Amino acid sequence: MTRTRRTFTPEFKLQMVRLFENGKPKSEIVREYDLTPSSLDKWVKNHQATGSFSHLDNLTDEGREMRQLRKETNNLRWKMTF
Repeated sequence: MTRTRRTFTPEFKLQMVRLFENGKPKSEIVREYDLTPSSLDKWVKNHQATGSFSHLDNLTDEGREMRQLRKETNNLRWKMTF
């Protein structure tokens, strides 16, 4: 059985993180809100690391560098076409 991709608001994610931080077992949160354990783990990790759920805020240094290099490469390719 495959899951349908769902999106969650930052407010919902924060609520789930708060439940976990206040001692509610991960298994109960996952079951009660029909989440995947990996999603909850990622939300907790990101919130503890940066306080944000945004993908861009939670990139590693290498990820930021790779993103910047891709931008520069695309920019150079675009300039070469003219």
